[in-house]
Amino acid sequence: MRKLMVPILLTLACYLAAAQTVPIDSARSKLTIHVEKSGLFSAFAHNHIIEAPIASGRLDVEKRTATLSFNAKEMKVLDEGVKDSERAEIDQTMKSDKVLDVARFPEIRFVSTNITSQDGNRYQVRGDLTLHGKTQPIELPIALANGRYTGSVKLKQTDFGIAPVSVAGGTVKVKDVIEVVLEIVPGRN
Repeated sequence: MRKLMVPILLTLACYLAAAQTVPIDSARSKLTIHVEKSGLFSAFAHNHIIEAPIASGRLDVEKRTATLSFNAKEMKVLDEGVKDSERAEIDQTMKSDKVLDVARFPEIRFVSTNITSQDGNRYQVRGDLTLHGKTQPIELPIALANGRYTGSVKLKQTDFGIAPVSVAGGTVKVKDVIEVVLEIVPGRN
């Protein structure tokens, strides 16, 4: 009987450990990047909204850890009110070696280093973001409501070795600071 109990207990322990770690529902989760313009003729340009689908991710509630990864090639410019050809050109520039350089840096990755509980269903998340081949620590507040974790963080492109795009001799340019807004939905094991 004892020989039979050991494998059963090991299987149960593995199941319970795995139950604490859940995948992120990438179909219902989203990450949106807001990029604003500046410069003398910025009134003739427009801000950009970019969607970054989540390729994979995991949450471990017990250990309070989270990982997210994004395929940079899958990012998509969502700008409304512009011609499809203009949106395609913006998308191509974003993925080129002038900005993200998706050929050299195909993955964007976040790994938490510390998640601290705040008041109620609010958390302070610290972690390392790897973008454009550079890893930088970031910190963002997250709230849990209706089964979704939401939050936003502002990042400087230059911190990751990305020079903000500039056109027309610098009279229209992208601001260095961008805002990343996320909505994460835990999946099921």
